[in-house]
Amino acid sequence: MKPSKGLPSLLAPLLARFRTKKATVGVVGLGYVGLPLTRAFIAAGYSVIGFDTDPTKIEKLRKGQSYLQHLGKSLARDLMKSQRFAPTASPSTLLPCDAICICVPTPLGKHQEPDLSYVENSTRMIAEVLAIRKSLITKKARAASRGLHGFPPTLISLESTTYPGTTREVCLPILEAAGLELGEDFFLCFSPEREDPGRKGMHTKSIPRLVGGIDNASTAAGVALYEQAVERVIPVASAEIAEAAKLLENIYRAVNIALVNELKPVLADMGIDIWQVIDAASTKPFGFQRFEPGPGLGGHCIPIDPYYLSWKAREVGHTTRFIELAGEINHRMPEYVVERTQSALNEDGKAMRGAKVLVLGIAYKPDVDDIRETPAAPIIEQLMERGAHVEYHDPHVATFPSMRKHQIRLASVKLTAASVAGADVVLIVTGHMAIRWAFVGEHARLIVDTRNVMQGIKTKGRVLKA
Repeated sequence: MKPSKGLPSLLAPLLARFRTKKATVGVVGLGYVGLPLTRAFIAAGYSVIGFDTDPTKIEKLRKGQSYLQHLGKSLARDLMKSQRFAPTASPSTLLPCDAICICVPTPLGKHQEPDLSYVENSTRMIAEVLAIRKSLITKKARAASRGLHGFPPTLISLESTTYPGTTREVCLPILEAAGLELGEDFFLCFSPEREDPGRKGMHTKSIPRLVGGIDNASTAAGVALYEQAVERVIPVASAEIAEAAKLLENIYRAVNIALVNELKPVLADMGIDIWQVIDAASTKPFGFQRFEPGPGLGGHCIPIDPYYLSWKAREVGHTTRFIELAGEINHRMPEYVVERTQSALNEDGKAMRGAKVLVLGIAYKPDVDDIRETPAAPIIEQLMERGAHVEYHDPHVATFPSMRKHQIRLASVKLTAASVAGADVVLIVTGHMAIRWAFVGEHARLIVDTRNVMQGIKTKGRVLKA
């Protein structure tokens, strides 16, 4: 890809630093996206400065302690042993970075509107760092040195999922307001993260990477950065295309999950098992892709990202009825699960008030400790509101952490014959492989299964799918 006209002398030294692995990369936000990205950059040979505002994360990393189970217990130790990783909570430490990747949350506000405060604050911090960097070398000296002895422009790459236009309309003005010039002091691109915590056989290096820049030079810089660490990098025509592509990926999943979630109660009332229907339909080798129903959506992407496009669509005079309907269906599933649980108890002659409910699994997906937007939170809250006595067991989540919208003060109980048999109903929310499902079937009197994990398992009591 050709750099923008008039910029090759400033772009060339940056590209050279990426390709020779002499570059230092900053990663802002050391969570579910930032840490895997850091590992990929370290493996590629870059030096990485990891920034996070949470001092606990920085302290743990410096001690070689991992805080995200699905990434492995040795990750932090391996990063620190490399001697090319420096975790920090000090913005000034980012000063020598040739590239800075923004990997911060993009949640929703109270009215389902985008909350870009993390992106905005991170961009302002970076702008202040680059302004200091700029003051260390004059434009004349930079031109004379062709960037080889001074600081070449810094590439800034936004990875946080957001609506089309964020990189150009939000990040760019913040950088320019600090007296920085595109092409002179920085390049700017959007490269969406595509992490899927816990997925086997996929990792940051093997997942294809999209890169869309504010201009051609920014795209070229982004491609040069990522192609050292990722097996396949795909440049696209603009930052807006990359932003919209990430939203389309997640909306596709949200809509199709909503479809099977909508069919689940309909078919249940007809006496038809939705999972057997999906198994049957999946035998078609074309024109059908399998999606699983569940107790609701979880994770940082699928429950949130579609609303980013809906909000932006209204700004330009459009409604996204398909997306909003899918959101309504998926967000209604926790209530459906609670109602099925209450009906199951009623069939056994028990009321919800005072009933002992053992919830199995609170992570939003199997075999991880990730509870972001987990449907277990509204399910447990609704059970408690109806008077149930709730306990949970999750081998990956020892205590229910504080969440933006939920404060549930519970700790995981041991999975014993007494805890299972003593429950009036066992409610399966997450199908962790580490849970002994045959053991559950042996001791439970009543099971409400939202994940179809008890299919084919011998059970002592009654199983109701929800």
